[in-house]
Amino acid sequence: MRTKNRKTTVNRSVLAQLGVGACLGGALLSLGSPGGVQAQGVDSGKVDRLEQENKDLRTRLDALESVARKEGLLPSGSAPNSLKVLSETTLSGFVQASYFYNTSEPSDRASDGYLWNTTHNSFSLNKVKVTLANPAVERSGDAWDAAYKLSLIWGEDSSVLNTGSPSSGFEAVREAYIELNAPIGTGLNIKAGQLISLLNYESGDGGAANSNFSQGFQWFVTGNGPSAGVQLGYTFTDWLEAKVRVQNGMYAGPVDRNEEKTVIGSLGFKPSAAAWFNLIGFGGQENPGLEVKGGSVLAGYQISEKAVGGLELDFFNFDFTGGGSADLWSVGGWFGYDFSPKVGMALRAEYLDDGDGGGLKGITLPGRPGSAITSTDAAGNISSVALTLNLKPVPSIKIQPEIRYDRTTYKGGFDGEDDRFLVGAGVSYLF
Repeated sequence: MRTKNRKTTVNRSVLAQLGVGACLGGALLSLGSPGGVQAQGVDSGKVDRLEQENKDLRTRLDALESVARKEGLLPSGSAPNSLKVLSETTLSGFVQASYFYNTSEPSDRASDGYLWNTTHNSFSLNKVKVTLANPAVERSGDAWDAAYKLSLIWGEDSSVLNTGSPSSGFEAVREAYIELNAPIGTGLNIKAGQLISLLNYESGDGGAANSNFSQGFQWFVTGNGPSAGVQLGYTFTDWLEAKVRVQNGMYAGPVDRNEEKTVIGSLGFKPSAAAWFNLIGFGGQENPGLEVKGGSVLAGYQISEKAVGGLELDFFNFDFTGGGSADLWSVGGWFGYDFSPKVGMALRAEYLDDGDGGGLKGITLPGRPGSAITSTDAAGNISSVALTLNLKPVPSIKIQPEIRYDRTTYKGGFDGEDDRFLVGAGVSYLF
């Protein structure tokens, strides 16, 4: 699912560069031919003074541009080209806050296995997201094209959404890549940098992009976080697209800690205007002691003008070098209905099964001590249903009251309980 945020053109250049552009514009407006001035009845003395002022202005502009380039505020090329790039840069994002109450009332006030709202019965600043980007490259077989995208996220959810890398400088980075179009066939799309997962039906932006405010278990447990790598994409026809990605690992993040890599492939089908589905396969040695492989199916269908449905199926196999393996699988479904442009509802249901005890229990969410599902049981499953109301009083505001029910067969898996309700609401401001 993707959000269609209103984008605001932004010139996030150094102020000195904009000053150069403004001065250049002023200089051009003030310049005029002597003949033109005299034709309006201006005497020759005034013309001489204007010419001298224009010469002085040109001298000051040349000096200002020289200083700006020396300080690295302007490229060595012409200022108009730099300003053109800045004028095409867009700024978008959102600010998101919420309040939720967990009926299991965890003693440490941290809800086990729950992705959002790090503290029970507390108001939360979930996310502040800022995205800078050029327009996406035009896929064409005729010419090269280039663009970039950078997304940063701060807030309580950021440790789960971002890289989770211990390396300094990556803490706020959600997504950052260079995009190229190579004029091969219909256009070969190339992305290099930190890329978000191909595996999930839901967006990591939570309620800002999704019809449900809270994130499903599938998004984290049978998904993967951002990772650095290279991806090739090619559109064969209007109904078939392929992507191949090589990245550090399923869970390695931006910096690889070993020699191994993970390969992910996706075939995207669009049999009609209302339907789409992706077939995804992945595999690689995560570290010297663990190989991770599996596949996913993602699908969506526009049932009517007001109704939409979605599906996600996942299978993971964890193969341990020292012997033994574990399988984990999940299924999730989504249904959304818009009663009007300002009022809608969404239902999500999911089920995750870990019959071998290798993929659900004991996994701590990044940056969230005490967030793992714990139990004396070796294996089990979890299920969840979330019902969300979507209110959009104005295009930039999204208010989402939600009630969610979680259940597990792990004895006492949710803070000593086998089930729980989470009740609350989230609000997002989109820009």
